[in-house]
Amino acid sequence: MTTAKKLHVRHDDVVVVISGTDKGKKGKVLSAYPKTGRVVVEGVRMVTKHQKPRNAGAPGGIIHKEAPIDASKVLLLCSSCSRPVRQGYKILEDGTKVRVCKRCGASFDN
Repeated sequence: MTTAKKLHVRHDDVVVVISGTDKGKKGKVLSAYPKTGRVVVEGVRMVTKHQKPRNAGAPGGIIHKEAPIDASKVLLLCSSCSRPVRQGYKILEDGTKVRVCKRCGASFDN
């Protein structure tokens, strides 16, 4: 039985790849898979897929799409610092938990 891991990134976060062949690329998280600890980032780890047409109207051919990468290879991009940063958590007065930048203290959750 596998348990879901807590990921530090979520859908629609802007991240920077910190290692691998796509190091330095920025992109938006298109989807996150907590069970496997992987994320799909826009424009990162592009793979080629040879696809057959499935019905009369659908085209076949070679398509390019993003493949998942490990979540440990990406860092959040802070909009205030404009740098890749680690995140911390802060409990607000109303009891909600928000993600904050460890460098400048700006909130990622609006």
